[in-house]
Amino acid sequence: MSWSAVLYILLGASAGGFVNGLAGSGTALFALGFLLIVLDPVSAVALVTLMSVLTGLQGLWEVRAAVTQNLSRLLRFIVPGLLGVPVGITLLALINAETLKLVIAILLIVYGGFFSFRTNLPRFERRTPVLDSGVGLVGGVLGGMASLSGALPLIWCSMRPWPKAETRAVLQPFNVAVLGTTALMLWSRGAYDRDTVTAFLIALPASLLAAQVGLMVFRRISDTMFRRLLIGLSLLLGLGILIRVLI
Repeated sequence: MSWSAVLYILLGASAGGFVNGLAGSGTALFALGFLLIVLDPVSAVALVTLMSVLTGLQGLWEVRAAVTQNLSRLLRFIVPGLLGVPVGITLLALINAETLKLVIAILLIVYGGFFSFRTNLPRFERRTPVLDSGVGLVGGVLGGMASLSGALPLIWCSMRPWPKAETRAVLQPFNVAVLGTTALMLWSRGAYDRDTVTAFLIALPASLLAAQVGLMVFRRISDTMFRRLLIGLSLLLGLGILIRVLI
């Protein structure tokens, strides 16, 4: 592997690790742009999926108290999400994944663009167990179809006026669970070949270190600032998906 390839892998790992540590989501958005320069799409997705899971474990430890205190709420997202992954993989053969990505990108751009420039943030306060489960299920389906498991939960959680630890205690475990399942399925299909494993061993230290830097920033921002961060991330995620679809 050339030194330039190593550099791009390290840049992608650092960018993805930092945003994972900061927000608990969005690793692929910031990492894939670098990784796709030197890796084929399957290897890049396999690498960023496994990287998201392992760096996400640090974020899980950060909000472990909030996870245990709100375990029933978390399970409303995770259980349907895991059930949705194989459904999404099955539907992939019937639905055009690029069209689906385009629809999701537009949704994220409209939502993120609208609320990024408003003084008042959305406040959806009442308990919605059925809707929570629906968001988790659709997130799992989107993960299986187009590797977009975090898109809908990101929007949904940014609408809730929860403390930042509670918000992250939904997003981080959900992403780790769904992406962990995806990584196992990719492994069963032979995605983790020698080149991918080599790239992963290069990326992992940088990703873990950058995630720690992101966690340091997370600890210092307010609950409101964290919600604004998620809304801004929705906009960036939508733009990133749109650009990849159009190119």
